[in-house]
Amino acid sequence: MRQPGSPTVRRRRLAAELRHLRERAQLTLEEAGEWLGWSATKLSRIETSRVGVVPKDVESLLGLYGVNGSKREELLRLTRDARKRGWWQAYDDLSSEYAAYIGLEAEAASVRSFAPIVMPGLLQTEDYARAVIRAGFVLAPPGEMERRIEIRMARQALLTKTEPLRLWAIIDEAVISRTVGGPSVMRSQLERLLGLMETPNVTLQVLPFTVGAHPGTSGAFQIMEFPERADPNVVFLEHLTDSLYVERDSDVYRYTVAFDHLRSKALDPDDSQRLVAETAMRLD
Repeated sequence: MRQPGSPTVRRRRLAAELRHLRERAQLTLEEAGEWLGWSATKLSRIETSRVGVVPKDVESLLGLYGVNGSKREELLRLTRDARKRGWWQAYDDLSSEYAAYIGLEAEAASVRSFAPIVMPGLLQTEDYARAVIRAGFVLAPPGEMERRIEIRMARQALLTKTEPLRLWAIIDEAVISRTVGGPSVMRSQLERLLGLMETPNVTLQVLPFTVGAHPGTSGAFQIMEFPERADPNVVFLEHLTDSLYVERDSDVYRYTVAFDHLRSKALDPDDSQRLVAETAMRLD
């Protein structure tokens, strides 16, 4: 079901390359746009990967920037790859923000996740996911909720593929203490968590209540790291009504430091596993 490579990441890489080439040519957005008969807004949206770009436009940009030979062919090939569809784009009712997130996640080599309220989506059972999605989309039609559950379950293939995603999750003790979907659903969820904690590519720590205030009090976040050096890390923040991507190096660094602090305050993986097991037993 999942295609190799993510068009979202490739579009982001292409945008960064085109921005770098314009800056190397010592042209402003306005100057480059004027040469091509484009608005500065169009070029800005291309360079920030807010819109896709067709090969013809990339050829025009490469001609303006004096790019030839193998570099030109490489960027045109990247343009074609960036226009391919990911498996998630078959769901045409996905918001652009969620589709972008899935595309980035699909290409990530590792994800560091802090979850203070509910279990990270990659770790959820289907019944737990249904309870969470139903609570968050009380006015959504049943069909939409089922599609969201289907997508969430499909995303979890990343943890079991040949070269699996490395996931390091820190969850607040509230996540395992809150009974979501009823005792039987929650017990199954905690049992799944215990199983995943035995796999080499998943590390999980519980942040106990006794820690008190901590660097994650502002909410959940994920740090995505990619296999190619050309693709810098991205932080994803999700709120009730919108999503935010943090890409500036200094901001990504702050979230990285915050995650390291949370990791140092959380129980180690073995103690975390014992606490999850004890919590599951209390649900019997």
